[in-house]
Amino acid sequence: MKLVLDTNIYCDFAEGIPAVVDALADYGSQLYLPAVVVAELDFGFMKGTKSRENQERFQRIIEQLNIEIINIDRDVARKYAVIYLNLVKAGRKIPINDVWVAACCMHAGGTLFTRDRHFEAIAGLDLLAINHF
Repeated sequence: MKLVLDTNIYCDFAEGIPAVVDALADYGSQLYLPAVVVAELDFGFMKGTKSRENQERFQRIIEQLNIEIINIDRDVARKYAVIYLNLVKAGRKIPINDVWVAACCMHAGGTLFTRDRHFEAIAGLDLLAINHF
């Protein structure tokens, strides 16, 4: 299964949360990270006290799991516009970066792996939602 990882799933994996580690092993034949997730992670690393350590761990995980980065291109931008317009018309709000995450996921033809339930508001988005708390 093509799994597109949300920011919270990367963080859970990096922390060794068993439910997430097991799910990636069981379902993740191909793994992807949207560029916006990379940006969110970089921001978190930069504002923290262990920036270098977190950047190095991130790079190791990317290489070990052979994670592909989904960049923003014209197709992703178009998908973003359609998703955002549909959310506005439905009167639903989700964090704007998550609209980009969903667009990247749809572009890759993958299943979004997340803990965030607000993604359920996006029609046509394939989800693998987990709640390990």
